[in-house]
Amino acid sequence: MKYVILLGDGMADHPIEKLGGKTPLEYARTPNMDRLSRCGTTGLVETIPSGFPPGSDVANLTVLGYDPHRYYTGRGPLEAASMGIKLQPGDVAFRCNLVNLGLDGKERMEDFTAGHISSGEARAVIADLNGALGSETVRFYAGVGYRHLCVWKGGPASVKTTPPHDITGQEIAGYLPAGDGSAPVRDLMMKSRNILRDHPVNRDRVGRGLKPANSIWLWGQGGAPAFQTLSEKYGIRGAMISAVDLLNGIAVCAGLEVVRIEGATGYTDTNYVGKAKGALAALRDRDLAFVHVEAPDEMGHEGNIEGKVKAIEDFDEKVVGTVLAEIDALRDFRILVLSDHPTPIRHRTHVAEPSPFVVYASVKEENLENCPVFGETCAKRGGIMVAPGHTLMDAFIRDWRKFVDSKRR
Repeated sequence: MKYVILLGDGMADHPIEKLGGKTPLEYARTPNMDRLSRCGTTGLVETIPSGFPPGSDVANLTVLGYDPHRYYTGRGPLEAASMGIKLQPGDVAFRCNLVNLGLDGKERMEDFTAGHISSGEARAVIADLNGALGSETVRFYAGVGYRHLCVWKGGPASVKTTPPHDITGQEIAGYLPAGDGSAPVRDLMMKSRNILRDHPVNRDRVGRGLKPANSIWLWGQGGAPAFQTLSEKYGIRGAMISAVDLLNGIAVCAGLEVVRIEGATGYTDTNYVGKAKGALAALRDRDLAFVHVEAPDEMGHEGNIEGKVKAIEDFDEKVVGTVLAEIDALRDFRILVLSDHPTPIRHRTHVAEPSPFVVYASVKEENLENCPVFGETCAKRGGIMVAPGHTLMDAFIRDWRKFVDSKRR
């Protein structure tokens, strides 16, 4: 049996008047996901347990079958695993965004991506930040695009921080690090502004009409987690295909091989087809392939309706469609397609609501055929709710027939 997970990050949404009361997922042309829904089993999955922040870290742990109550320590440690950074006891890993703040008058979070700064530009910035602010206890590591890492030996793990994508356009005063140990974290963020103000990369970006990365933003901190691998849990070998350190870090912790795809960017210009082809290649000698596409989530954060619809259509055509065109050669298989969490255009950030999923199995008896199209409304009408969400992976791998039979009416 081969297992394929295709995840459109933040793909789920709320109805939008401009789209005739449909969500972007319902409005988009998605013949491949609709085919899976028509022939497979569709429902809703609760990926964010009560009391947890609605982030992709918590959601994707849930998707892979890990109960966040047991395994979640923070986002930073997961990204550290992707970057090959081994955290020692007492180390605290912070996610470090390069951001653009409006610094005239009341300070606002203008852009949590610093205008989608390139990885090459960001490496130069992070290197200089590490040279100026790094020490025996604090070190900065460059990641992808605007996404980086700060590791703090003996750092303040209990400080309260806020994801910058949650406060786009808002004044930052009420969202700065707070609580025990917050003062040195705020101080580090403030000092970064002095270094970035006249940085050559920023002078060049401003000269080209682009937003400068004029501050860092620290959040998502935690210590090293301890995971049971999927091989230990299910007896399977698998691969992760994603452009972002978070998913690749989860993969490392879960014992999945990280497959790098040329042209994978974590944005709408990503190599969709390359990711799908990479999954099919990985399945030749592995049991599971997980393809993660960040683009719909990025469009949700930007509040870009047309961009999100296009990202969903690209995901359907170039990822789901490419996999479906060749999956029959693998004989017995199951495909899980889902959104990890909604990123509504209206809110421009994640919300802790169930997301639609569909499972299609090559064995006909394992399909309920309960929804004619794939979308939030049809999934809700299908009457299937998987909660807690981490149990979906157990059913998907171990005994999907039993799950489907339990839902037959």
